[in-house]
Amino acid sequence: MRVKKIVTALTAVLIFILTIIPVYAASNLVYVIPVNGVISKGLSQQIGAGIAEAEKLDARAIMLEIDTPGGAIDAAMNISKKLTATRIPTISFISGDALSAGALIAFSTKQIAIVPGGTIGAAEPRQGSEKADEKIVSAWTKKLAAAAQANGRDPKIAGAMSDADIEIPGLVAKGKLLTLTHSQARETGMVDAVVASRQEALEEFNYGDAQITVRQGTIAERLARWTTHPYISPILLMVGMAGLLLEVLTVGFGVAGTIGMLAMALFFGGHYLAGASGAEAVLMFLVGLILLAMEILVIPGFGIAGIGGILMLIVSIFLASVSVSQAITSLLVAVVGSIALLLVSIRFLPTRRWWQRFILSDKQERSSGYLSSDEKGETYLGKEGRARTPLRPAGTVDLEGEPIDVVTDQGFIPRDTMVKVVRVEGRRIVVRKSTEGEKE
Repeated sequence: MRVKKIVTALTAVLIFILTIIPVYAASNLVYVIPVNGVISKGLSQQIGAGIAEAEKLDARAIMLEIDTPGGAIDAAMNISKKLTATRIPTISFISGDALSAGALIAFSTKQIAIVPGGTIGAAEPRQGSEKADEKIVSAWTKKLAAAAQANGRDPKIAGAMSDADIEIPGLVAKGKLLTLTHSQARETGMVDAVVASRQEALEEFNYGDAQITVRQGTIAERLARWTTHPYISPILLMVGMAGLLLEVLTVGFGVAGTIGMLAMALFFGGHYLAGASGAEAVLMFLVGLILLAMEILVIPGFGIAGIGGILMLIVSIFLASVSVSQAITSLLVAVVGSIALLLVSIRFLPTRRWWQRFILSDKQERSSGYLSSDEKGETYLGKEGRARTPLRPAGTVDLEGEPIDVVTDQGFIPRDTMVKVVRVEGRRIVVRKSTEGEKE
């Protein structure tokens, strides 16, 4: 009986120890999430998943390792919201630059360290190559200032990074966007420390003894980020559209269609994984593709099915894209690129028979005996023939057994008179009476 009690007690102690050890180990963890390259919807989802994992592991802190030229402002705002909502202390380690949307992400964390040579700022919102309208600039500036102020930083300096109308004497003139060097950022209190490495940053903020876990991201997350990249997305769409059209127009072994379907699957699948679109975008694209194929291959003419198919394809691309501006850019690149690829491919690849109805493929070549009217007229120069009709001054003459329309520069010439071609003016063949007389 006593042995049983001892075993029970030891078991309870062992269970307690095994329960405590993981919690203790997790409590000394700093979870590092890389923020590299362009800020996109895919990266936003990746960072959100990283924050959730850090919370499950009960990490001591979350460190964002930032080096970015910026990107989509809606994605940056989503990241900022997730950073603000987490209960875990957050740190930004700027290992290069935190520009544009990257500045908002950095200001949304509790502590910031930057490497020598690093910069932060230049956060003016843009729509394509142009500055965004005043409403967007105002909203973005306030968001940037609020994030900085919430973590004890100067909101005016943060605002000057996105609004060129804000002037700060000795720091930035009116009409210029503010970008801070590492030393300026430290002097103005916009960062807490200038450090040479991640480890120095951890030591600066009292996490020097922490266990480090760097998040790599799943294959699906990396795929989503890659396919939603503002430069990759239009190319995928272009290749997809061109491949599918080539499959319909040209004779082949399905290579173009396979590549096209793969590109479209990456485009829509990546945006779906990134959370930028739902299944409705994919469904609408497929229905639009079917309608367009029916219009081209089955239904004569071009009507409701074709127009409806094109509209559904366009709408599906807008639904799948992370923003309206990116959707427009993707469409323009895809349409222009697809047309260019189609023209080149149709020139060198055999086309399907039905496509010949839209193309004049017959050729009248010199080697086959075809001559232009100008060239053929030149062959009659100096030839003689008999007038089949009176020339008043125009009429018909038999030249080498052929009835030829001519004109005379001598006024009226009766029928059956022998004439000679004296000159050719473009399509105009000019004749005169020959020296053999008017009749044989």
